[in-house]
Amino acid sequence: MSQHNEFMLVFRFEPNMSYQPTEAELSEMHQQWGAFFGAIAGQGKMVSTHQLGFEGKQIAADGSVTEGIHIADKQTMGGNLIVKAANINEAIEIGKQCPILLMGGTVEVRSIQPM
Repeated sequence: MSQHNEFMLVFRFEPNMSYQPTEAELSEMHQQWGAFFGAIAGQGKMVSTHQLGFEGKQIAADGSVTEGIHIADKQTMGGNLIVKAANINEAIEIGKQCPILLMGGTVEVRSIQPM
């Protein structure tokens, strides 16, 4: 039996609050994401996934709280996926299929360290 490690795929994209996708575009995006997650789950490699909303607050080291989500280099984190993979290269191959790439977003693949 091969050993599998866990890796987190972090999905980032540039939000465009002035653009609202059409119903047809939303439907197509949902189908793409569903197929992506379904293929991974079907292989028994999905551990968990989360989509993040646009509502949030940030807590600074001094305890102050500011409204809004973190955006760096015009990108924000849209969600994540934890997968089982033999190594980081296999996790990268999974990430290359992510629909966020079709939207101009990025996928960061990170190893997970137990705490």
